[in-house]
Amino acid sequence: MTEKQGEQALEDLRQIRSMMERSSRFISLSGLSGIGAGVVAIIGAFIAGWYIDSHIKGVSNSIVSGGSVRMADIVFLLLLAGVVLFLALGIAIYFAVRKASKQGLPIWNKAAEVTLINLLIPLGTGAIFCLILYTYGIFLLLAPTTLVFYGLALVNASQYTLREVRYLGVSEIVLGLISLAIPGYSLIFWALGFGFLHIIYGSIMYFRYER
Repeated sequence: MTEKQGEQALEDLRQIRSMMERSSRFISLSGLSGIGAGVVAIIGAFIAGWYIDSHIKGVSNSIVSGGSVRMADIVFLLLLAGVVLFLALGIAIYFAVRKASKQGLPIWNKAAEVTLINLLIPLGTGAIFCLILYTYGIFLLLAPTTLVFYGLALVNASQYTLREVRYLGVSEIVLGLISLAIPGYSLIFWALGFGFLHIIYGSIMYFRYER
C-alpha cells in the first residue's frame, strides 16, 4: 500500500466513524442552549429571591416540619418555575435546530428519541417525588431535589449524546446533595446548578465543538 493509499484509507475510516457517531449519538445539542438556559435560570432565581425576601417573612427550616406559607406565594413561585422551564426549553430547541441545520443533520432521529426517553425517566420520577414533597408541605427540599434528579437524568442520557453532559450531571448531583445537607441556602445552590453550571459547560461545549 502506497503512502497516498494509506492516507485515503485513514480518511475513509474517519468518515465511517463520523457517520456512525451521527447515527448513534445525539450531537445536535448546542453549547449556546446551555448558556441561554443558564442565564434564564439566574434571572429566575434572582426574581424568586427578591419575592421571598419581600413577601415571605420568617421562612426557615420550620417549613420542613409543617410551617405555613401562603398559597398565593406557592402559586407565584411555581408559575415562575414554569416560565423559566418554558423559556429554557425554547432556547435549547432553537439552538439545537440551528446547529442541526448548519451541520445538515435531522433534528429528530433515533438517537434523539433514545436520548429524550433516557432523560425523561429520571425527570418524571423526580417530578412525582417533588409533588409528594409539596403535598406534605416540605417546600424547603424542593429545590435541592430538582438538582439531584436533573443530574441523574443528565447522567442517564449522556451515553447517547456529548460526553460533557455526563460531567454536568455529576456536578448537578453533587450540588443537590450539598444543598440537601444545608437547605437554608437552597436558592443559591439552585442558581449555581441551573444557572452558572449551565453557562460554564455550555461555553466549554460551544468552544470545543462549534467554534
